[in-house]
Amino acid sequence: MTSQTTIDKAGPGDGPPAAPSGATPGKGLRGHPWFTLVTVAVGVMMVALDGTIVAIANPAIASDLGATFAEVQWITNAYFLALAVSLITAGKLGDRFGHRQTFLIGVVGFAAASGAIGLSDSIGLVIVFRVFQGLFGALLMPAALGLLRATFPAEKLNMAIGIWGMVIGASTAGGPILGGVLVEHVNWQSVFFINVPVGILAVALGAWILLDHRAKNAPRSFDLLGIALLSTAMFCLVWALIKAPEWGWGGLQTWLFIVGSVVGFALFAFWETRVREPLIPLALFRSVPLSAGVVLMVLMAIAFMGGLFFVTFYLQNVHGLSPVDAGLHLLPLTGMMIVGSPLAGVMITKVGPRIPLAFGMACTALAMYGMSTLDKGTGSAVMSLWFALLGLGLAPVMVGATEVIVGNAPLELSGVAGGLQQAAMQVGGSLGTAVLGAVMASKVSSDLAGNWAKAGLPPLTPEQAGPASEAVQVGVAPVAKGTPPEIAAKITDVAHDTFISGMSMASLVAAGVAAVAIFVAFLTKRGENAEAGAGVGHI
Repeated sequence: MTSQTTIDKAGPGDGPPAAPSGATPGKGLRGHPWFTLVTVAVGVMMVALDGTIVAIANPAIASDLGATFAEVQWITNAYFLALAVSLITAGKLGDRFGHRQTFLIGVVGFAAASGAIGLSDSIGLVIVFRVFQGLFGALLMPAALGLLRATFPAEKLNMAIGIWGMVIGASTAGGPILGGVLVEHVNWQSVFFINVPVGILAVALGAWILLDHRAKNAPRSFDLLGIALLSTAMFCLVWALIKAPEWGWGGLQTWLFIVGSVVGFALFAFWETRVREPLIPLALFRSVPLSAGVVLMVLMAIAFMGGLFFVTFYLQNVHGLSPVDAGLHLLPLTGMMIVGSPLAGVMITKVGPRIPLAFGMACTALAMYGMSTLDKGTGSAVMSLWFALLGLGLAPVMVGATEVIVGNAPLELSGVAGGLQQAAMQVGGSLGTAVLGAVMASKVSSDLAGNWAKAGLPPLTPEQAGPASEAVQVGVAPVAKGTPPEIAAKITDVAHDTFISGMSMASLVAAGVAAVAIFVAFLTKRGENAEAGAGVGHI
């Protein structure tokens, strides 16, 4: 039985929309909203963990497989590139064929690709299977949001998204901890093998509990040219962001791909106005709250992912912490996201998203400013304060922006909206790492020579300057073998001071981005179509 999608016209300050009626419950646990949430959370946890857990394993992989630094970078880049390029198309597949089937295929493929990486004996195979991880992860993530949207009534949807966001945030922040434990006490392969039993559990739960939901107006055809144009445009954009640190922001290759991306998006937009059943109906973006939600997700990811990127180097290379200890120092961030996400869901249900989103971005801006004040002597208590504030800020944004995007889209486009939300986060993360990385590189390059001379160290030759700057950008002191201890200590002090100056500048830029996002938050409002989901019959 199906029912027509309806639209709630409540404003942002109104109370939550009335719960829809007419949902047909499944027998036993099948289709139960909260068990559906548990099931999709198990699957989503795998994808979120892999975003950060692998970074801890990269040095061990490089050593074991004899990989170069560029090849190790591709372990991460291949995954994020495949994920970002295919998310929206994957969401459309869920809208067309059903989110239950898409979710289960994504889980099986992701777990299988993870197992294959653990069995790989060359860096080339690791990179290939990381691409498959990204593609199957793209199937899984929007489908999970589509299932939540279709299962939960409006008054409980924000709480569900809050818990969903909690799982993503906790998994992302907890990845370095789990990765450090596995790499130190087992081996790097275990970082990937762990996804196999998790995937088996998610598939078993999914086959038992998940119930398919489809809107009456679900798409029946595919916009193949639209898929090709959007995928090409996304590829050019993300590729330019990945390669910009190597090619330079003023490099010809960088701008060729950026221009190619702009042209691709323009052609895609033109085609979408001509095709009968477009991949993304452009009318979707006439919703100012939905568009604001997408922009907010991008800005949040720039500040969060870009800022967190340097914090891990700061903890390990400046403070000399092990991967496990570094991960434990990030527990305040993880803990606040775990506590804050469900609470944010409740608050957003009561007062609408604007105030919680603005508050969250204000906390994020303040936390990034605080992180710009960190130095070599900063104690754990002060670090914990800023990390906790960052987690407190991210929780309402993760929940609220997701609800704004998915809730303001028609039910038949919930998968596309979920893909849009995730694509915004991936592009924002790539943009944050690239832009803040460029800020770091520029600051280190401008300060290193002067700091080096002030310490009374022998001048760096042109051949030494490049590698030394690259090492300092990640907090590593470029100390050659056989260097006398007193000289090595001076080099280490210079490297750490210069790294901290670069991290401070990057954190200030991230704080500025978060401050801009405060104003974007005031353009959002409660999802107009949020109540449509639970009124859809089960197939």
